Parts: sequence; structure tokens; C-alpha cells
Amino acid sequence: MKTILKLLFLAVALLMPAAASADTNGGEKAISPSQLPAQARRTIAAHFPDRKIALAKMETELFGKSYSVILTHGEKIEFDGRGAWTEIKCKRSAVPAALVPQPIARYVRENYPDARIIEMEKDDDEIEVTLSNHLEVTFNEDFEVTDID
Repeated sequence: MKTILKLLFLAVALLMPAAASADTNGGEKAISPSQLPAQARRTIAAHFPDRKIALAKMETELFGKSYSVILTHGEKIEFDGRGAWTEIKCKRSAVPAALVPQPIARYVRENYPDARIIEMEKDDDEIEVTLSNHLEVTFNEDFEVTDID
């Protein structure tokens, strides 16, 4: 019994520093751009070719990792653990047209011709876009509008 208690105490003592460091920074740390998943690097190179990465961060979560990148002109892109984008924020410019699904681009062009998409966020079953006129339009997986805010 003493041996089991000693082993348990030792295990707790060894794990506490790792748990404490994860709590203090939320599991988030700065990384070099080369540590981003290849798909994330390709997305940045293809759609933001004249931008440099100002900051790249990796966040360790319970079931995986996610990444966030801030580019030199202030754009912010978040990626899942595989490197697929999950959120794009372009405060001073539009989200690159090639990243916007065609049905969404068509809807915005037809209904808000003077607006541009400045933010886009996707999850498992919907995409929300924020327009330059401050409207937020949510689309389901079939690209049907489900909400306008």
C-alpha cells in the first residue's frame, strides 16, 4: 500500500508543473510559421501572397490543436489542427474571393452590392459572414440563409 501511495504521489508531483503551465497560458504558445500545418501555410501563400506572418500561435486543446495567425496588414486567420481555416478576419480589406464559397459570394453580390465580406467563420454546419455594412449573415451547409443580424 505504501508503494502505491508513493507512486501516486510521485505521479501527481510530476504532472503538476505541466498542468500549472497549461493553466497559466491557456495552452497557447507562439510558434514559428514553419510549425503551422502545411495546409495552413498553403492557404496563406495562395490567398495572401503579399503578406508576411507577424505572429503565429498554437493552442493545445483537450482534443487537439488549433492555430491562429496574424498577418502584417492586420488580417487574422484561425485554423483547425489539420490546417483548414475556421475563421478569417480582414478588417481593412475583403476576404479573398477564392476563399468565399460561390453561393455565398453570389448572395452577397445580389443582395448587398456595395458591401464586401470582411469576416468569415465556419463550423461543422454553418458559415457566418460579416459584411462591411456590419450585417452578419449566417448560411447553413446548403448555403441557405438562416439568420441575418
